[in-house]
Amino acid sequence: MEVVQSHRKSSSNNVIVSILPLYRSAPPLEVRLEDFEFFAIDRLRVLKGISDGLCRGKKPEEMEKLVLDLWKANMRHPQAVEEVNKDIISHFVLRLVYCRTEELRKWFLSMETTLFRHRFRWGSSEAQRALMSEFKLPYKAVSNAEFESLKDKLGQVARSMGQTLAAADAIFYKVPFEEVPDLVAGRRVFIHKGHAYVAINQVVSLVVTQFRSYLSKALILTNRKWTSTIREQEKDRLTPIVEALCTSYLGPDYSQQQEFGEISIKDIDQVAKTSFPLCMRHLFEKVKEDHHLKHGGRMQLGLFLKGVGLKLDDALAFWKAEFAPKVSAERFDKEYAYNIRHNYGREGKRTDYTPYSCQKIISVTPGIGDHHGCPYRHFSEENLRAALVRMGVSSRAVEDVMDKVLNRHYQLACTLTFEAVHGSSCDAGINHPNQYFIDSQRVLQSKNGSVA
Repeated sequence: MEVVQSHRKSSSNNVIVSILPLYRSAPPLEVRLEDFEFFAIDRLRVLKGISDGLCRGKKPEEMEKLVLDLWKANMRHPQAVEEVNKDIISHFVLRLVYCRTEELRKWFLSMETTLFRHRFRWGSSEAQRALMSEFKLPYKAVSNAEFESLKDKLGQVARSMGQTLAAADAIFYKVPFEEVPDLVAGRRVFIHKGHAYVAINQVVSLVVTQFRSYLSKALILTNRKWTSTIREQEKDRLTPIVEALCTSYLGPDYSQQQEFGEISIKDIDQVAKTSFPLCMRHLFEKVKEDHHLKHGGRMQLGLFLKGVGLKLDDALAFWKAEFAPKVSAERFDKEYAYNIRHNYGREGKRTDYTPYSCQKIISVTPGIGDHHGCPYRHFSEENLRAALVRMGVSSRAVEDVMDKVLNRHYQLACTLTFEAVHGSSCDAGINHPNQYFIDSQRVLQSKNGSVA
């Protein structure tokens, strides 16, 4: 295993820079099955937090703080050696998880590269040079004579970024311009005769390019190993964990409403209008309109209602009343009541089922006549626009939402809808329909002095 010597920053802000591994080989460690999953989940929280920050267009300095906070909150361990092991183990577990499709590989590569970029910056100049050495980068510093001949041009680039040449450091590396695409795209580097002149404080771009190239190839190789041997060999132990992790919900358990207590049947119409996310509002409107929902819709809405505080007796009364125009009381008791009691843990294995997360709802594929799923993913553009307008979303906000939908950022689209409807920011983002409900009730409570 190849790692760079640990370097520490001042502890005045309680920041300790961990050893930065290059993840070139899996660690020869025995890993407990629970650690295999828990370590991966903690790292996944970091990567998904990074993804959310990027999707929300956070500024570079905001991203720097976000990544550091995410790392400190999720990847720290009291023992330095164990923190390094957790870092390496979690990376290789997620490499298995995200090697399996082109879409998964693309996301993981982007997020891991972003994480690596920030962690590289946390290191001292000695640590950074050590990493350059580990990557065996063939670049030499520009000679004094060449530096003097280009000094004016280099100074112009530095000043365009709000720096002086001295502040940017007088050491430059001469590299083929295609190896620093981010610097070229941002016009943050001087290019002359096919070469980019990279300041010492910009070498992160060189190292990140190498890291991204290596990880991209490694993901392809991991996928081959996964499909040819690992998946079958571990079908009863690791494979179920690996295949579930990429859609795992990482937030709180909303199986029981605790903050706002119960809701009753008489309240449900009002709270549906004010505090249901679009996916649940659509299902609620459909059951009112059609007096029926298929199984997928009943599960999605029913568990959500359970999570927001609708008790079993009220749930049975609600569904029975809504189905009454098409389903007799006898047929309801025979065909539908059991499943409702089952969801509340009163039948079968007596499992207390939890409401569906955004990840689970987005991943389903509704069939003809189904109304469950995520409207931001499954609605046509015309139907989604109309639904947003009915929720009271302004035309400008609708365009912002549709832009996120176009780029497949469905949860962020829901977050923007929440912010537009409530006139309040939601920095954490929407990750669960029941979180939407609770956050909505909090906003309404703060505005009105009581829950809507």
